[in-house]
Amino acid sequence: MKFLHLFEAALLAPLATPTSYNSLTYPTVSKSSLLSLHQALVETPSISGSEYNVSLVLIDYLQKAGFTVQTQAVAPERQNVLAYVGQSNKTRVLVTSHIDTVPPYYPYERKGDEIWGRGSVDAKGSVASQIIAVESLLQSREIQEGDVALLYVVGEERGGAGMLAANALGLSWEAVIFGEPTELKLASGHKGVLGLTATAKGKAGHSGYPESGKNALDILVKALSVIPGIELPWSERYGNTTINLGTLQGGVAANVIPENANATLSVRVAVDDVQGLTDLLNSTILAASPEVQLSFPYAIGPVAIDSDIEGFEKVVQNYGTDIPSLKGGHKRYLYGPGTILVAHSDHEHLNVSDLENAVGGYQTLIKKILAKDFIVEP
Repeated sequence: MKFLHLFEAALLAPLATPTSYNSLTYPTVSKSSLLSLHQALVETPSISGSEYNVSLVLIDYLQKAGFTVQTQAVAPERQNVLAYVGQSNKTRVLVTSHIDTVPPYYPYERKGDEIWGRGSVDAKGSVASQIIAVESLLQSREIQEGDVALLYVVGEERGGAGMLAANALGLSWEAVIFGEPTELKLASGHKGVLGLTATAKGKAGHSGYPESGKNALDILVKALSVIPGIELPWSERYGNTTINLGTLQGGVAANVIPENANATLSVRVAVDDVQGLTDLLNSTILAASPEVQLSFPYAIGPVAIDSDIEGFEKVVQNYGTDIPSLKGGHKRYLYGPGTILVAHSDHEHLNVSDLENAVGGYQTLIKKILAKDFIVEP
């Protein structure tokens, strides 16, 4: 198979000459197809930055299923995958998720009705069930050419480069369905996220003579120690703002005064006033440890999401997604199989029934959106 590449984040030519919709013959879509696709995706490691092989798995499957497939280069050996029916990539609805995972990789494993492995939930469960849902609707002729496209992006877990690049495709949709683990509930919103990096600079020396140097870790620990006591803002809709100390690094040996130290933190934001929260953290931490250097590399407020489809339980999520990265006036929906409570862990897993039920959930969302069957708020 010949692949085309253009490292300018622009949409490329189709990988295969498109066939008209009416001449396509779609394979029988079954439970075995769903499980085998999910297995192929999970068995292919795709930690953020190393997604190329799993993109090839997707391309192969989608082409064999009769889709026209296009790739969008995001960086060398990293590509988004766009699939649709026929010759035009312009559709009313986009169904999307991400193909990267957090580290480390855990292999695919079946334990009765449970499927374990890195990405089994976040978010290859969504990817597999989305594709099967769209295949089934095409097979039953409930949707047609121009209705739905599929987009699978890299980098959601680290910086969102894939979805940011997707804006260069120049496409627009009436609605976009994002796939993430929501326990088969329809999300009505999710918290924002604020990045925080704390850096301390000291002076190296022999640990037996502490007066000869300056301990960077002492400076950093003093700064971090005040964070648990900060009264963080909250809201009725999104709950509490929370902070996670994710990494802490410093020093080279126990008998050397640390010259450098740094920490990275993730703040899950529950209020719209992100600048006010930033100012609060900045002033409180610097008051405790004036020598520490703080930076806030990214800041996103809470994200409101459409949930005007009947038949789904509603939920607000504490995690962030690619939703704010995709620009446009489209309606935005968030739905998928599995629970976020096991994602990013060594026990990430879901049930086979989660995948099967997600196929039906995605089909319902697609059909109701195309029919404009929305709940009208009083």
